[in-house]
Amino acid sequence: MVIIEVSPLSGFVMTSRSRMLLENRTIVKKIEVKANVVYIYLEKLNDESQTFILQLEQVIQVKNLKPASIKIYDYYQPGGLQISSYSGVGE
Repeated sequence: MVIIEVSPLSGFVMTSRSRMLLENRTIVKKIEVKANVVYIYLEKLNDESQTFILQLEQVIQVKNLKPASIKIYDYYQPGGLQISSYSGVGE
């Protein structure tokens, strides 16, 4: 099982529509939101490229936004962690 851990930008939350769209993908096993971190559990990954679009809604105005992180790792071997960061689109 693979986990994609997304920390939204400060002041943003995942939209319910985004959650619904992700849950409808066959590769997605489960989605959890804990302490404003989104955990997307995938059954497995293969060599095919996958694109996940997470729509965020701004609920609090925050100045000087810092990049947020995305972590991807194997549930059973979290030592092989891959970390990326992102900034808002359309800033």
